[in-house]
Amino acid sequence: MFSFIIPLYNRPEEIDELLFSLTKQNYPKPFEIVIVEDGSDNNAKEIVESYRDRLNIQYFLTHNRGAGMARNYGMSQAKGDYFIVLDSDVLVPANYLKKVKKALQANYTDAFGGPDAAHPSFTSLQKAINFSMTSMMTTGGIRGKKKGVGKFQPRSFNLGISKKAFESTGGFSSMKIGEDIDLSFRLWEHGFETQLIEKAFVYHKRRTSIEAFYKQTFKFGSARPVLNKKYPGSAKLTYWFPSVFITGFIVSSILFMLGSWELITLYYLYFMLLFMSSLIVNKNITVAFLSIITTLVQMTGYGFGFLKSMFFKNC
Repeated sequence: MFSFIIPLYNRPEEIDELLFSLTKQNYPKPFEIVIVEDGSDNNAKEIVESYRDRLNIQYFLTHNRGAGMARNYGMSQAKGDYFIVLDSDVLVPANYLKKVKKALQANYTDAFGGPDAAHPSFTSLQKAINFSMTSMMTTGGIRGKKKGVGKFQPRSFNLGISKKAFESTGGFSSMKIGEDIDLSFRLWEHGFETQLIEKAFVYHKRRTSIEAFYKQTFKFGSARPVLNKKYPGSAKLTYWFPSVFITGFIVSSILFMLGSWELITLYYLYFMLLFMSSLIVNKNITVAFLSIITTLVQMTGYGFGFLKSMFFKNC
């Protein structure tokens, strides 16, 4: 049996939408939902109770210890054989569990990750953020494009792990950011395999403002040097790309103001290609324009977070 594990912190509206999407699953067998309210001031107990006649739900209130510990607690209480960890800000397509089951039957692994997509109902900014986080032109496809990945590192917004693998590894560490990548390394150390199930995607709302998106990407960048230090040999030159990109952009802008336009022309061409790519994918000129802004925000946040953690202070 599958058990969905969902940590929740002060987001009752989100869990309402997520639970409603789970009522639409066309999977023929029973599945369980375990919600762990991680010390919320504004809890979702009443909303969860309203779904008990439609879904098999366990609901727990705990002290605030962070999403990783909340997930671990949920898995320790779950009755399923295979756990699927979701963020509270996702919507699940109706055929999600069927896709997961089919992929695991064809190629069983004790852990998997799935990609994310933008739902048609999302705002233009949310669609632009999704494009920046998933495009081959920005992240190289590491968040869910098969051509862009080697040994896949599942992300905690859409991650599956068997009960056996959870018990062997102890689940998520106490890291606040990067705990999902840390889990991937420990799974491999224990001999477990991971895979990308490309068709098992979720609709991921992500952040709803530029400021929140910057803070999120800054934390992502800050976590990477810590993981590189914790797991020697895992570092790659590509992790430097956002830092090099944004540094080059600043230098090219200064040179342009001084009368040299050659370097900034390369960035102009890149952003034009980015605009066209987003326009083709999203079929919306506003989203395409916003994709340029969200990509700059992403590169700036991740790049500066990486440099600060690398040279000044570990997160």
